[in-house]
Amino acid sequence: MKDPLLADLDEVTLTGEKPCNDGECRERLCGRMKRELRFFSFMAEENLDQTAGYFECRQLPAGATLWQEGESGDFIAFVVSGRLEISKQTEFAGKPIVVGILSRGAMVGELSVLEGSPRSETAVVLDRLDLILLSRANLQRLLAERPPLGIHLLQGMLLTVSRRLTRSYERLASIF
Repeated sequence: MKDPLLADLDEVTLTGEKPCNDGECRERLCGRMKRELRFFSFMAEENLDQTAGYFECRQLPAGATLWQEGESGDFIAFVVSGRLEISKQTEFAGKPIVVGILSRGAMVGELSVLEGSPRSETAVVLDRLDLILLSRANLQRLLAERPPLGIHLLQGMLLTVSRRLTRSYERLASIF
């Protein structure tokens, strides 16, 4: 079943056309994935062609909410362009704290997809956002149908999360 949040997103590709369902559209998507997103750096160009059908492209306008903290989620978002504000509720009602501003090359939502837990933060679009989405179902399908390619994608995702954690440690250390 498709995530209800995905139903609210515009059904357009990054180039403003209809969703990718033909070879030419998928070819453009694969090229952009390879050039712009480090998650796909572990894949050869021909492998990207084989995985494009597992991903969806979306655009969101500034001010849109991708998801709210506590909601269920079943997709990972890879930011191609634009900025996304990530905030977390505090113990003071109505006083969230901004924990990050994500832009091109960022990945968000992986914990909910991998663990099945509710969203741990709220994600709000600051500037028009171009996203590539990978649903939980499509990730599982990719891992089942093309295990080596799924492993390469997971390697890129793990590297990205590891780098984000390292930067967080460095920021914390600079405060003290």
